[in-house]
Amino acid sequence: MTEKIIGIDLGATNIRGAVVSGDTLSDIVTVRIHSDGEVEEVLQDIYTVIDTLIQPGIAAIGIGVPSVVDVGEGIVYDVQYIPSWVEVPLKRILEARYHKPVLVNNDANCFAVGEYYFGKGRGVASMVGLTIGTGLGGGLIINEKLFAGYNCGAGEIGLLPYRDNILEYYCSGSFFKNVHGLDGVNVFEAAGRDDARALALYAELGVHVGQAIKTVMYAYDPELIVLGGSVSQAYAWFSEPMWAAVRTLVYAKSAERIRIEVSELKNSGILGAAALYYDAK
Repeated sequence: MTEKIIGIDLGATNIRGAVVSGDTLSDIVTVRIHSDGEVEEVLQDIYTVIDTLIQPGIAAIGIGVPSVVDVGEGIVYDVQYIPSWVEVPLKRILEARYHKPVLVNNDANCFAVGEYYFGKGRGVASMVGLTIGTGLGGGLIINEKLFAGYNCGAGEIGLLPYRDNILEYYCSGSFFKNVHGLDGVNVFEAAGRDDARALALYAELGVHVGQAIKTVMYAYDPELIVLGGSVSQAYAWFSEPMWAAVRTLVYAKSAERIRIEVSELKNSGILGAAALYYDAK
């Protein structure tokens, strides 16, 4: 993995990019995104990042986008936070400008493949990456390859029915607002002060996350599950009830053998976008 790959992380407010070579990142370039702008304005933001990073010897450009993606054609659909990006042939546009192979995938898949090549997933054959933030996203590594599905929707367990809603409603940072009418940031800060009610709410969240993990295990039976996203930072407050729920799995041996880890990967969006190149080889 010595090739130089440009990794681009298209977020809600910023576009971040760097040149990735092995485990080394260049200085990160950050540009604020014109999220309410027209298609071309947002493209110009991406060009600004890539133009700064492009250099001789670049093998490819990888980009992670919060949307459904036609992976083969590199078309992004209905990109979150960017209303004008309803259908953008991003791969074709960038390849025409930079004359380099361009790989496009959604951000949850990038998280999973980034963990597989650079993080906790090294050395495993199968894993699931779960991003627990304002929503619940998922990416799958099966038999040492990213599996995105026909429509790039594989692993989106957050949208599965659960109780009176979907898993994401209960298994994300939005849980506090959805179920209790509370601001998640305030609950997090209160838990940091050992507030009893806040800690009880995280314990409640942990039960739901445990049920989501059981769903993952029944569906995919992976060797490893890696938790990322902002809510994973509170793992110490919900891990015990989460594990208690996991241990109610019908297959007791599977519950005993599963590894659940919290991501420690910095700049995972950039690394995951770059890792799309390695996965495609």
